[in-house]
Amino acid sequence: MNTRRHTLASAIRIAVLLALPVSAIAQEATTLDTLTVTGSRIKRAEMEGRVPVQTLSREEIERTGLTSIGDILQELTGSGSALNTKFNSSGNFGFSPNGDGVGAGSAQVDLRNLGPKRVLVLVDGMRWVNESSASGVSAAVDLNTIPLALVERIEVLEDGASSLYGSDAIAGVVNIITRRNFDGGQVTLHYGEYGEGDGELSGADLAWGFNNDRSSLFLSLSYNNQEEVSSADRPISAIPIQGGSSRVPGGFFRFLDPNGVEYLLTANAGQTNPVYTPNLPDCASGVPRTDGFHCLNLANEAYNYAPFNMVITPSERMGVFGQYRFAVTEQLNFYAKALYNRRESTNRAAPEPIDLGPGAGSTYTANVVIPANHPFNPFGFALDGNTGGNLLSFRRRPYEGGPRIFEQEVDTQYIAAGLEGSFGGERQFFWDINAAYGKNEAEQLNRGSYNARNIAIALGDPAVCAATSGCTPLDIFGFDTITPAMLAYISPLFRDRSEQKLSQVTANLSGALFPAWAGDIEFAAGYEYRKYEGSYNPDPQTVAGEYNGVPSLPTSGEYDVNEVYLELNVPLYAQQDGPGKLDLSLAGRYSDYSTFGGEFTPKYGLRWQVAEDLLLRATYAEGFRAPSIGELYGSQSRFDAQLTDPCLVQPTAPPGSVAPVACPGVPVGALQNDPQIPVLTGGNPALQPETARSFSAGLVFSPSFAENVAWSDKLDFEVTYYRHDLEGPIQAIDAQTQLNLCATTQDPQYCTGISRLASGEIDTFANFLVNLGSIKTDGWDADVFWTLPETRAGRFKLSWQNTFVTRYEARGAGGQVQPQGPGIVVTDTAIPEWTSTATLDWKQGNWNAAWSVRHLSEMEEACAAADPAAYCSTATTNTLAATTYHDLQLGYEFEWLKGFQLTGGVNNLFDEDPPVCTSCSLNGYEASTYDIPGGRFFYVRANLRF
Repeated sequence: MNTRRHTLASAIRIAVLLALPVSAIAQEATTLDTLTVTGSRIKRAEMEGRVPVQTLSREEIERTGLTSIGDILQELTGSGSALNTKFNSSGNFGFSPNGDGVGAGSAQVDLRNLGPKRVLVLVDGMRWVNESSASGVSAAVDLNTIPLALVERIEVLEDGASSLYGSDAIAGVVNIITRRNFDGGQVTLHYGEYGEGDGELSGADLAWGFNNDRSSLFLSLSYNNQEEVSSADRPISAIPIQGGSSRVPGGFFRFLDPNGVEYLLTANAGQTNPVYTPNLPDCASGVPRTDGFHCLNLANEAYNYAPFNMVITPSERMGVFGQYRFAVTEQLNFYAKALYNRRESTNRAAPEPIDLGPGAGSTYTANVVIPANHPFNPFGFALDGNTGGNLLSFRRRPYEGGPRIFEQEVDTQYIAAGLEGSFGGERQFFWDINAAYGKNEAEQLNRGSYNARNIAIALGDPAVCAATSGCTPLDIFGFDTITPAMLAYISPLFRDRSEQKLSQVTANLSGALFPAWAGDIEFAAGYEYRKYEGSYNPDPQTVAGEYNGVPSLPTSGEYDVNEVYLELNVPLYAQQDGPGKLDLSLAGRYSDYSTFGGEFTPKYGLRWQVAEDLLLRATYAEGFRAPSIGELYGSQSRFDAQLTDPCLVQPTAPPGSVAPVACPGVPVGALQNDPQIPVLTGGNPALQPETARSFSAGLVFSPSFAENVAWSDKLDFEVTYYRHDLEGPIQAIDAQTQLNLCATTQDPQYCTGISRLASGEIDTFANFLVNLGSIKTDGWDADVFWTLPETRAGRFKLSWQNTFVTRYEARGAGGQVQPQGPGIVVTDTAIPEWTSTATLDWKQGNWNAAWSVRHLSEMEEACAAADPAAYCSTATTNTLAATTYHDLQLGYEFEWLKGFQLTGGVNNLFDEDPPVCTSCSLNGYEASTYDIPGGRFFYVRANLRF
């Protein structure tokens, strides 16, 4: 069956590739530039308004004062939560349940809150290669691999489009259109910094090009350097709102002494060689110890890891791009383009903990034995981490080794070439053939992490350590006890690598087939071949199980797809001598994947021009998303989650409290000493594609009474209703939800993979990818665009864009409701009910200015603060107040050469701080939705054309 499908697809490909160039006969060269709008493959000049497409012009992009495509797109009202440089990912988040790794230093886009992997990113209509960040194999595009300097405009289709573009276009499409018709040169310099005097952003863009009757060339060179903003320099991020870590510098030593008495001790402050006195009263007695240790009280002694993190991670981006176009004949064009981009970024985290004993995460450290004769063992008896041993839990924050540093180098290469032509006389047909290849390579260097095998040797039998090259016995008992020689043995460098490749060939044909009763029936048809390859190769020490941090294993895989599509535009009605017109659009695509077989996706649309100033439209589409390489083949990794175990008593609970839920095998009154629970994640080769149904309906109203009158040149209203229903979305059930359901139902579908130690604390927690139940979301977009007449005061333009999310409901395979929803924040994901952006533009002579207002409605979250009274509205919930940002920009254009423009501005003019988020992983706020704390950002840009 597969052989027949591939044979058919290959035959279609050969026929198309051979037939199209032969058909390229005489026509005027100017018709080759007929408009193609994102959301349709049919080339004509009257496709606008058929689907909801938002276009960001070069002028609008520059007005933001931002230098990253990802940051610009994340400010759209229809955007959801996605990674950006405000996420200090590595070393903190571990490996997400998506099989995609950490994504350190990347910037992604999310539409309709359906996730970045459900947004298709195109560059000039061709797919862009997915990201690499040296961890995992991602299903999303890193927009930091595309320099802003090459962008002419960005078209955002906020509608399902799998029938036109294939997999990944469930939530919409971002099509980045590159600069082409450029004559002369341009130098752009920019600099900005935050009001606190940090986070400096500097860069330069160089552009040059020419145009003549036969050819055009555009070249650009760009450089951007973003300096860090430390978490220690903002009050909201300088302390961990969820409470500090149990991994304290003095150690967390939980063990049984030779008499079977349990102790939970830490070294006294400043003790470099603490002395242990046996047979002192245990911690339950409340009697203070008189030796070098004291009973650990995490409520007061938890470690503040927050200052080591970053609110903005530093990154340096350098890119070069070139595009050449040549008119071979009047009816045939050739083009070629190439890009190289380098991103160097850094993440930082607090000193890496050393965990010993059960649940330590590594076989070496979990089964460690520290003998009684170890030169630094102060207890006088062996500590045994094996099953039945006396070492119950041992945690130490070795700050002597300094913070963990993760440095990424990401290289992006892209080349593309193609032919474009047309043929026919009165009835024109357009064709194009394109080939493109993209590759992302990433390497991550990790400093400040530890080798678990070497730790076990250095803590083990002194004779074995003495016989091992480079080994120095390790002292982890007390403060400032780890010497440089000890660090040299246990703290090597770790190098991780990842790579993604995308090869693609497309062929398209469009035109008018024949006239019908209401106009020409138009079509577009084509073929597409893609091959995806991806791999992740962690350091050999990690593969061998020796990495002390978050473990992971190699991943690699590949698949290819053959696709054919057909799109039709059928006029149903056309008013004689009037503007009225009704069109039906039909589209369908058949995709044949080497991993799971074939899939057909249709789309239906209506466009009714009711009157000259009123357009109605509606679309219904079915879509799908094929599982990615990481989702299919991603090997077992770990995600360290902050979880509240309902089977255990929390450290902040009053003495004598019992757990909210009585769970089998968990001792009554057992304490959850560690809120950071390791969750195992990984891919699933049995995954099936996600399927989706999308519907949108809306209107565009441009009242004639507001056109070219005293109070208005033009006024447009646009309203769109959208709905997306996903079945079998690929994701892991929310870890906290799974833990709660396991505790309350004891159902095997939730409890399988969760095992506990004799103490009741979780030992392993498996949370692998599956096809879950469903995701359903709907809402409204409502936009107003008003251009006022020019007066002595200048010309004003007002745009006001709004998105209202009326429903977002995610359910697991068993029907269990996930915690996300409109007006709710859940662990770094926010879904505001109302997002609004209003911008007032002004121009007078050489002056121009813009004032933008960005508004996010109030949201709520479950209170996860260690001190609810200090941060939360109630003991169980926290309200994130509505937030409004004001951005202001002023510019002047001097008449030097072809124009010298000087622009200055400030974003977040009134220094609005983000609301506190108690459930967010780091820094106390939701980084993909809000500006950073202390976020007043000043910038200046100089632009010279010549």
